[in-house]
Amino acid sequence: MTQPFHFKQFSVHQDQCAMKIGTDGVLLGAWAGKESNPKNILDVGAGTGVIALQLAQRFPEAYIEAIELDADAFEQCVENFERSTWGDRLFCYHASFAEYVDEVEDRYDLIVSNPPFYDKEYTTGDVSRDQARFSSSLPLNELVEGASKLLSTDGIFAVIIPKSREDELVDSALQVNLHPSNILRVRGNKESRIKRSAIEFSFRKEIPKEEELTLEIERHQYTEDYLNLVKDFYLKM
Repeated sequence: MTQPFHFKQFSVHQDQCAMKIGTDGVLLGAWAGKESNPKNILDVGAGTGVIALQLAQRFPEAYIEAIELDADAFEQCVENFERSTWGDRLFCYHASFAEYVDEVEDRYDLIVSNPPFYDKEYTTGDVSRDQARFSSSLPLNELVEGASKLLSTDGIFAVIIPKSREDELVDSALQVNLHPSNILRVRGNKESRIKRSAIEFSFRKEIPKEEELTLEIERHQYTEDYLNLVKDFYLKM
């Protein structure tokens, strides 16, 4: 059995999940909603549940719900929630996002998603892995439209995607009256190109705050900005 991934205040088992814990998810979990105090949070495509667990740590009064389509990942997410000290505030639904949007009347102060974003025509042949990796299982326009229906009036919708798809995401959001308010563009080191965009949207029209984050000075030597963002989670930071 694969050993769990240990964070400072919780551990995550991931042997049943097609997509393992990575920098993108942890970064989003540490960054999303940092200037707010959400009481109701939704994690779309929870996977291992790591983002929801981070948000439970950061927002001790929040009630957090998650959605996961893959049956094995759903079961593991539930187990990770139950093993944590915040199990009474964490709940995972086994459903597609479309089903959830149709059935739920709740509104959320913060909606987060680290969505599948590969848009290649080929697949790996592993159904669970393809579902977790390829955007055909949750197209960006469907994610954005669903989020707009579940977001509270003053709520925040936070996503992390490849920089190459930033314009596509923003254009889709504008179609449903969601406007970018914070954009964090991420590069591995100062010589590398920007690889990811973390974006917060709201219903308010405003000039977005734009920032850049560099992860490493050199291999395994992290920048102060990145350390400040994730130090509450990673054991060795």
